[in-house]
Amino acid sequence: MSDHAVLHVKGRVLVGPEDVRDELWVVSGRITYERPAKAREVRTVQGWALPGLVDAHCHVGLDAHGAVPKETAEEQALAERAAGALLLRDAGSPSDTRWIDDRADLPKIIRAGRHIARTRRYIRNYGHEIEPALLPAFVAQEAGRGDGWVKLVGDWIDREAGDLTPCWPRGALEAAIAEAHALGVRVTAHCFAEDSLRDLVEAGIDCIEHATGLTEDTIPLFAERGVAIVPTLVNIATFPKLAAGGEQKFPRWSAHMRRLHERRYDTVRAAYDAGVPIFVGTDAGGSLPHGMVADEVAELVTAGIPPLEALSATAWGARAWLGRPGLDEGAPADLVVYDSDPRADVRVLADPRHVVVGGVVVR
Repeated sequence: MSDHAVLHVKGRVLVGPEDVRDELWVVSGRITYERPAKAREVRTVQGWALPGLVDAHCHVGLDAHGAVPKETAEEQALAERAAGALLLRDAGSPSDTRWIDDRADLPKIIRAGRHIARTRRYIRNYGHEIEPALLPAFVAQEAGRGDGWVKLVGDWIDREAGDLTPCWPRGALEAAIAEAHALGVRVTAHCFAEDSLRDLVEAGIDCIEHATGLTEDTIPLFAERGVAIVPTLVNIATFPKLAAGGEQKFPRWSAHMRRLHERRYDTVRAAYDAGVPIFVGTDAGGSLPHGMVADEVAELVTAGIPPLEALSATAWGARAWLGRPGLDEGAPADLVVYDSDPRADVRVLADPRHVVVGGVVVR
């Protein structure tokens, strides 16, 4: 298609869960619902259109060992694009991926800067490793490097205790989160276990990643404060393997990880039933491959979340939560087209017919 071409998306356009239109047009990379008066060239694609999917927890520029070369980061971004994930919240990366912003053909990224972890309490080469007194200063630093988010490591294995324990004292969390909010950014935290959650929420955190440690005591607190969770169930599926690897050295930790895994679906369903906001994220980029957003939506449905709500968690609801437009008049034309209605069966998400980025059909 030339610069003067118009894209016509015809069939069923899912502007919202109940807002369904018959067609949209793309002119100069932007969505419009008014038929263009003149167009030298028109390309028509047909099917069920959704706004580009959201992977709200992934790590472009990261692998199991740390930062990756630019070429690898590009492959990661392209894998997300092929899966229809066109808006990514990069939940911590040591790589500078700002160059992606200059590539109109790649997904848009909302960055959280680099992970902020306690000394010797996280994966080597991933994050800043500091002591509590420095937490507010490092939050301010990463706030300047991100796109409205900062990422903390809330708990990790404590080698002396032989199990997961919280990483930060309450006072450090309160000071750091207050600093972030004063700078206009939101804070999220990696949390597997139970004991770190109350302090984080009462200190004012905005989101928790994984949240496998939610219980009947903390779920109402999350709901009351409106703290979102991103369960990353495709990542939680790896817990048994991780537990087996640590069995001999850290048997308490291994048993704990297995318990968290065994109750993962019940945890997510209980959070949903209580009204906790839930969004789709895969945790791709560490040990998991990119492009698994459809798998995560299917996992949420397996956990008992209604299909339409699971779909919203990667589409309309997720975009609203991140402050990005969907299929709105004048919005950038980032959308995915499917052969059938994904509201009826979320498994449709695994096989996009077309992927459109900035008004250009890239698949």
